[in-house]
Amino acid sequence: MQTLLILHSLIRWLVLIFAFWTVISALTGLSGKREYSAGHGRSNFFFMLSMDIQLLIGLILYFSNGWFESLKHLGESMKDPMARFFTMEHSVMMIIAWVLVHAGRVSVKKANTSKAKFRKTLLFFGIALVIILIAIPWPFREAVARPWFRW
Repeated sequence: MQTLLILHSLIRWLVLIFAFWTVISALTGLSGKREYSAGHGRSNFFFMLSMDIQLLIGLILYFSNGWFESLKHLGESMKDPMARFFTMEHSVMMIIAWVLVHAGRVSVKKANTSKAKFRKTLLFFGIALVIILIAIPWPFREAVARPWFRW
């Protein structure tokens, strides 16, 4: 399990790199009135792929580390900030971000113009990025702090 925890921590950085790459390329594409290219599609594909891998590892950790068992005693779990965060907040927000990334990818593919593709990219992937940043247990978050890099 420790190996999966380390992988989950490291892949977070890939998710963030691809998320920022996707959002920044959408911003520059929209402001520069560029054409939507294969590179733009690649950025959101890699964002989606890294989110899929992260979700898979996260679900394995969720069900094997006892967080799922905390749902049996939901009232008690909600009183403990760490249990509440990992049982509900982190999990639910990350799944919402995962859904937004997948919905965004489909929506961008269906858009007809470059401007529409960039707008949809910015909307779906931008909101997903904000949710991800809120849901990560950063070292500066007192009750749920985790290290920048877990080794």
